[in-house]
Amino acid sequence: MRTSGGQWSVPEAEVHRAAAELNAVRMDRQDLVRIGPFRRGPRQGCDEETPLRWRQRITGELQERGGPERAAQREVGRPYHLAGIDWRQVLVERTRDGTQRTWWLPRAVVRLLDAAEHAETQWVQAARTRQESAAVTDPPSHPRQTQNAGGRQTTNPKSPTASLRPYHKELEGQLYSALSRKPGTSRRVAEWACAVCRAAPATVLDHCHEHGYVRAPLCQSCNTQERPDHLYSNDIRVANRYTRLFHTDTAAWLHHWHRCPGCRARTTLPLPHLAAWTAFIACRSLRPTHPAPRGRKPCGVLRVSWTGSQNTPRSCLLTVAVDFCPSGEHRVLARVPYREAAERFRVWLTETAPAVAAAAGPDRLDGLPAQFRPVIADTSGEDLELF
Repeated sequence: MRTSGGQWSVPEAEVHRAAAELNAVRMDRQDLVRIGPFRRGPRQGCDEETPLRWRQRITGELQERGGPERAAQREVGRPYHLAGIDWRQVLVERTRDGTQRTWWLPRAVVRLLDAAEHAETQWVQAARTRQESAAVTDPPSHPRQTQNAGGRQTTNPKSPTASLRPYHKELEGQLYSALSRKPGTSRRVAEWACAVCRAAPATVLDHCHEHGYVRAPLCQSCNTQERPDHLYSNDIRVANRYTRLFHTDTAAWLHHWHRCPGCRARTTLPLPHLAAWTAFIACRSLRPTHPAPRGRKPCGVLRVSWTGSQNTPRSCLLTVAVDFCPSGEHRVLARVPYREAAERFRVWLTETAPAVAAAAGPDRLDGLPAQFRPVIADTSGEDLELF
């Protein structure tokens, strides 16, 4: 395969081994997994763009005018398979009451395609790591500051944020649904520096999708870093990107999330972030490991899904599993009730970020609406790039 302008080669022995494993897979045509369409499901928000992206490609072809029949009659030579699998031969279509159509694939095929996409993602990450290590200099994460004769700090005029003003809670407590309709909001957002990294101009107005409140203006990079990596609307993959959110830059991100009055008052996080925290932090000791050249390393990739929502905490359940683990693919590590996960997070927040925990609490519920209006589930569509 080719990635980032370079070419990767695979030893022939590895190809034979992979072929043997592929031939050993048994496919049960009765054991099906729904792959779409999902109503109001957010797009997958991974940082890495891989050539496969099989869910998006299948969805795109099936939603074309004429459906899979026209897709199957494309010109000769155009690739129609995914990772060597002709998905049209095993796709199952079902209709509910003759109206809504759903698409299904055998579970074994879904696992193979997931594994292929995971491998491509790892290759792309390795290529980018090589490019970054070969770079002579890296841009600073924060603008350089110097002290003048009076002892006051001034930003280096060569910094890209020299002409931008820092964000000081100007939009706190305001609803995104109302701000997004005001004329001139996009121009106002572009005048701020990113409220997280403070090293780039703000391009988006980040907001809480559960409570509807504006958090702060962010640059595109920080907004992408913060966005959960959705597989489906209630299923996210917890990759290494969460190390920054819950380990190296924890205090900054917790402070940013608690700019939402709803999250701050209830001392919690939005459900996708709470689910990722539960898998990455609370269930860390449950994750299996395997031998590596330098000690042991965690197996596979964490994935967490949930049933219900934060609006029904009694029935909401988080399920943490491991994908691509040699000892058992899709192995379930824990099932954590929402209320238990929220309580664990409160204890961890007090120990990890005391200043953020001190600013939160039930004494700040005054003025919050009893029921929050839902906002757009996915704001990355056309004509909505800014928000």
